[in-house]
Amino acid sequence: MENIQEYIESGILEQYALGELSPAEQAAVEAQAARHPEVREELEQVQQALGFYAEAHALTPPAGLRERVLGNVMAQIAAPAPNATPNSALRADVDAAAQAPRAATPAQPAAGEAVVRPFTPAAEAPAASRSVWAMAASVALLLSLGLNAMLYSRWQNASSELVAMQNEQSRFASTTQVVQRQLGELRQENQVLRSDEFKAVALAGTKTAPAARARVLFNPATHKVFVDVRSLPALPAGKQYQLWALDKGKPIDAGVLTATTATGQGLQSMKDIASAQTFAMTVEPEGGSVNPTLSTMTVVGNI
Repeated sequence: MENIQEYIESGILEQYALGELSPAEQAAVEAQAARHPEVREELEQVQQALGFYAEAHALTPPAGLRERVLGNVMAQIAAPAPNATPNSALRADVDAAAQAPRAATPAQPAAGEAVVRPFTPAAEAPAASRSVWAMAASVALLLSLGLNAMLYSRWQNASSELVAMQNEQSRFASTTQVVQRQLGELRQENQVLRSDEFKAVALAGTKTAPAARARVLFNPATHKVFVDVRSLPALPAGKQYQLWALDKGKPIDAGVLTATTATGQGLQSMKDIASAQTFAMTVEPEGGSVNPTLSTMTVVGNI
């Protein structure tokens, strides 16, 4: 169970969710998720977290935006015109002309005198004025709709760009965390490899796997144990390599190897061992065994 937790915390699940793994590495993660409910649950949580983040920061147009814009424009058109409009001024002039006093008996024009008749507004004037205002209102409506459409399109583009930037920021943050974790692991490996306190124990292949090679780094003072795989045969489904420390001939469980460690990808910290004279590795069911299966011993080496 401890090694499953180390696999979950290695950052490979975040890399899988972000699509940064090769097809072979993706298949390895899917195989681990199929075999271990803990891995599958953690992978689902990682994928859901990325989806929830993108969904929480997504922007959508306000509901009823088009209806509110059209309603505001039509309300402005239907509102009564201000008192200072040309139409009301024309009506005031007409009323003033109609209320002017008239002479009881109009004077007869003299012979040869030009006849001047009073001005009477044509009946078509109000209709023509209304037609002009209707055309102006139509033009204003079209301009308003065009401007609103342009602003809405720009708002949509800005929203999409903002979502893309936020998603990219989230992706960068997740990648940075993975890189920082891997950098910490590399620093630890470098300290172990360069420390004189660790004894390097070479594990050679047995008759079961003559070409197999591995190495154990053991610190007798701190009891820390690290394993470094050089070459191990591929395992069938449901199997896992397990490291054993032999102290005065008694086997002590030193932990199981993760899938990445078994393929030679970096050092793996194993269980602490107080004392040992020999280290060996066997093939056991996933999760390890209480006692080693000696017939599957793959590598062995003495301190």
